[in-house]
Amino acid sequence: MTQASSVLILGARGRFGLAAARAFAQGGWQVLGQVRPGATGPAVPGVQWLAADPADTAALAALGQGAQVVVHALNPPYTHRAWRIQAPALMDAAIRISRALGATLMLPGNVYNFGASMPALLREETAQQASTVKGRIRIALEQQLTAATADGAMKAVVIRAGDFFGSGTGSWLDQVMVKDIQRGKFTYPGPMNVPTAWAWLPDLARSFVAVAGRRNALPAFETLHFAGYSLTGQDWADALTGIAWEQGWLPAGGRLRVNTLPWPLLRVLGLVMPQMASLCEMRYLWRTPHALVNTRMAALAGAEPHTPFAEALRAALGELGMLVPAKSAAGAIAGRARRVAEYAK
Repeated sequence: MTQASSVLILGARGRFGLAAARAFAQGGWQVLGQVRPGATGPAVPGVQWLAADPADTAALAALGQGAQVVVHALNPPYTHRAWRIQAPALMDAAIRISRALGATLMLPGNVYNFGASMPALLREETAQQASTVKGRIRIALEQQLTAATADGAMKAVVIRAGDFFGSGTGSWLDQVMVKDIQRGKFTYPGPMNVPTAWAWLPDLARSFVAVAGRRNALPAFETLHFAGYSLTGQDWADALTGIAWEQGWLPAGGRLRVNTLPWPLLRVLGLVMPQMASLCEMRYLWRTPHALVNTRMAALAGAEPHTPFAEALRAALGELGMLVPAKSAAGAIAGRARRVAEYAK
């Protein structure tokens, strides 16, 4: 990999797309970031923003001339109807652009393909028996991608990971889990003792850079697993409790109040709100222990980027604007202690 290496990221303003743009730029790549017409992106050294409709594949291929890698980070809205209609079309656009460039197409995958009967350890060869609409769509998308590589006009690789967190808003972490953390409340969608797979987006993005640098060693189509973290709800609560003490959200030695999601109510809401219906369909992921095995990834690209969980969590909360500097946090803790003492008199 040299300074001349270039990557085109489709959907570069999304959470994963922007994390990938930053990681590739930091890795010395020339980054072309596609955004919708009329939009732009933040100033990131090494990133050039391209305002173009992904459906206009000829224009994007022309703008992306020289790119050896295309990252497909486009996503439809979180409903069954949107995924059925838009996801195959977006994949087709990414394929046509990659074929025009003769590039390697990289796709972030997830564990939906394996379904509710998935085993605790997920390997690349684990049987894919999707039990949800989105899982079946995911399988079809990967089959669409595999077929596109059959004639040798392009390569493709899927890097499968667990639930995302970090790099901004739009995840379970900010929308549910820590929504009320500053009031001492932690909400977890499943049993507290079930380990599930998680990926901090900056680490996942760096793994894309590592694999892209080894693209010439890839077969026409490959699937790799990013292990990330295997975490229970209790792991999250323990890590968040320490931060809550530091920030003054809890008194020293206090414990977070743990709530769960009102799944029956969400299921009823799903009758009239398609997004809720899509959400409820994935409840099994919180009840089924699972972790990703990354042996094949490590053999290709070396040790996986792995930031300690506590450090990644702190960074994610910081990006959400939730953390105050240590001096301010100490003041908040002292103020809370004074209020408790006054109340006790």
